[in-house]
Amino acid sequence: MVDHVFADLSFAALYDSLNPWGPGDDFYLGLLRDAGSVLDIGCGTGRLLRRARAEGHRGRLMGLDPAAAMLVQARRARPDVEWVLGDVRVRRWQEDFDLVVMTGHAFQELVTDEEIRVCLRAAREALRDGGRLVFETRNPGARAWERWTPDRVHEITAADGTPARVWHEVLGADLDRGRIRFTETYAGPAWPAPRVNHSVLRFLDGGTLAAFLAEAGLTVTAQYGDWNRGPLTDTSPEIITVARRAGARRDDPNERP
Repeated sequence: MVDHVFADLSFAALYDSLNPWGPGDDFYLGLLRDAGSVLDIGCGTGRLLRRARAEGHRGRLMGLDPAAAMLVQARRARPDVEWVLGDVRVRRWQEDFDLVVMTGHAFQELVTDEEIRVCLRAAREALRDGGRLVFETRNPGARAWERWTPDRVHEITAADGTPARVWHEVLGADLDRGRIRFTETYAGPAWPAPRVNHSVLRFLDGGTLAAFLAEAGLTVTAQYGDWNRGPLTDTSPEIITVARRAGARRDDPNERP
């Protein structure tokens, strides 16, 4: 399913301003520099692939996203990258990529068990021997949703100079199933009244995540708790996972991407 906020051109134009480049982007960009071919699942506006191409990456770069409005932003900026509308249920690959990534907590948009299984199996099939799947998900132990409150207003400006205010509010937490329901509200001169988007994200603990990966035929070779590659603890902000196809060769036994 496409989140409504990502399917609207006016919201898509604000995405990069609301989510400025940060340490996570630097982490992934370092991986891209060393990979000959890259698939970015849930690429959004394609910021990561756009930066890699601008830096001179000459290999195959493909961004996959189900939201047409997000890909409009991507194509405008870098028509020399492959931008594909859809998801892993309608587009499949067979050992085509050295690196598959899911950034910007896109993995948490997979709410059901079946969505997770389908995505991980597709990622595994897309990897060449020795290739890596790398993604992050917020660690539920850090309870990030407790800071998603209406008093924390983000004031941003779109590329065309249009200002906007954005805030979040949690509506419900089903911790047994790891699901957090919340709203994201946009207000500004671009809209006659505040626009409210309803979303659900899933938070997986390390054990549940490991089980899904193993079921998909993927082996975890490294996990980090933050973008500085710090150790994963119960309260680390992130669960950053590096995985390979089970039984695949490993170029680096220490797995320091």
